[in-house]
Amino acid sequence: MDRLPAIVRWSLAVTSLTLLVGCPAPPPPADTGSGAATPGPTATTTPAESSNPGATRQWGPADGIPIGGYMSLTDAYASFGISSNKAMGLAIEEINAAGGVNGKPLTLYMEDAESKQEVAKNAVRRLMDTRKVCVVVGEVASSLSLAVAPDCQAAGVPMVSPSSTNPTLTQKGDYIFRTCFTDDQQGAYVATFALQKGYKNGVLLRDINSDYSKGQSKVIHERFTAGGGKIVADEGYEQKQQDFNAVLTKIKPLNPDVIFVPGYYTEAGLILKQARELGIKAAFVGADGWDSPVVQEIAGDQVNTGVYFVNHYSKSEERPKVKEFVASFRAKYNEDPDALAACAYDAIYVVADAIKRAGSTEPKAVRDAIAATKDFDGVTGVITIDAQRNASKPCVVLTFKDGQQALETTLTPADLKS
Repeated sequence: MDRLPAIVRWSLAVTSLTLLVGCPAPPPPADTGSGAATPGPTATTTPAESSNPGATRQWGPADGIPIGGYMSLTDAYASFGISSNKAMGLAIEEINAAGGVNGKPLTLYMEDAESKQEVAKNAVRRLMDTRKVCVVVGEVASSLSLAVAPDCQAAGVPMVSPSSTNPTLTQKGDYIFRTCFTDDQQGAYVATFALQKGYKNGVLLRDINSDYSKGQSKVIHERFTAGGGKIVADEGYEQKQQDFNAVLTKIKPLNPDVIFVPGYYTEAGLILKQARELGIKAAFVGADGWDSPVVQEIAGDQVNTGVYFVNHYSKSEERPKVKEFVASFRAKYNEDPDALAACAYDAIYVVADAIKRAGSTEPKAVRDAIAATKDFDGVTGVITIDAQRNASKPCVVLTFKDGQQALETTLTPADLKS
């Protein structure tokens, strides 16, 4: 993957995003996974032995505390699973090098979900039935996490998703957690940032086919108007639409201060480019669906003025946790960690902290300790698990300088209460 040119990698990612809500996209293709819980490859590959660390299936010694992981390491969505797996492995190695947890090393058994719901379910059954894991970490794609959650709940094994943002995930049961923010939370952050910038008149431009976009639009509308802003137009567009001139021409005479586009990066880039060509001067604000170089590749220099989006972390943050993580990831993999990597890294550390506080590897004790997580200092910010088993945590707002992502500001849960 690393040998491919950037544009090729991100073109593949456009296709691969169809399952995601953490990194959102259109609906997934039909699931073609097998129904039987057949044994997977034996997880004996070590990071030192593997020529592709992102495909490593076991991190840590065979006699460690067993933790399960499931990520898509192959098939259409592999780039996201590989990024997460690398970060999770780095976290395991760091924890074990520091003495492990309660005197024992951790062992992460990673199963390949193959970007398919039934395969993901079978993978997690193997982790619980064969590996006897005390906790499961995964997935990136909300559709895969939603498919697996009922099985973990029924088995009484806690599941922690590092980056599935669909609000309904943690409603599957009291053993289901996440360490990222939800779509509702980031929609609230989008509206709050716009109000803090002093924007008064806004336009919503949403993807009418996407639950991700529609859900965020609802929250943005409610929050922005409750804070004194006014939505002067609420317009829709289709996924994979190429020409936005008609709707943008309709918007232009309204002279909005801000245009909210809670959608995906390809359409966001096209909207930005065509809006500026029409002379629209409004600021644009989006969410984590914009996290791709494709925005810059399509919009060019138009990204450098009045363009912002909410995301999970920024590699340019000056916090020591961020700087240490980025340096360690670069040193190990010779590449920069993306937002999914940061979320996955934090999830492993949250789990390790919970096992330590539980003083036990009994799943119920681990579950209770995860639920009690408070003020955990992670790469993606300070994490507290709330009563709904979601993460109360900050977000970053990114802008662009000279065509590159740059940190604009950080928002915290306290900003949502003001």
